[in-house]
Amino acid sequence: MNLIVAVDPNWAIGFNNELLVKIPQDQKFFYEETMGKVVIMGRKTLDSFPNGLPLKGRTNIILTKNANLQVKNTLLVHSLEELLEELKKYNSKDVYVIGGESIYRLLLPYCDTALVTKIFRSFDADTYFPDLDEMSEWKIVADSEKQIYFDLEYIFLKYKKIKKN
Repeated sequence: MNLIVAVDPNWAIGFNNELLVKIPQDQKFFYEETMGKVVIMGRKTLDSFPNGLPLKGRTNIILTKNANLQVKNTLLVHSLEELLEELKKYNSKDVYVIGGESIYRLLLPYCDTALVTKIFRSFDADTYFPDLDEMSEWKIVADSEKQIYFDLEYIFLKYKKIKKN
């Protein structure tokens, strides 16, 4: 299973249920990576989308404790066990965890690839992603040239979980 995230130097990912910043190339990368695939998110991440609607062209799975929630064109699951059972129907290479913080933390142990946009500016934030650089099992296996959007510098990184013997 994959995850995809944009972080600042402190591994911050959001503030007030919004992304830290919207970078067109990062959004294009997200779109191209996840189109036609399965995306897993929490309800607050869904709420952050325009009109609270699921992403088009993808299978949207929402992990929520709210048993009364109803959202068109989504699969709703209410526990980790229910989610893992649902995911058996899909190729794990086609599954992307897209947030927010609690969903990333819950599902990180099940992921083997992390696509990280690292933005070289700190932002005010209230949600964070675990620091993969501090975790010995995660290694950077690919990176892009430094990119610039106005005064923001960023790179695309691919981390892989290294299996220990």
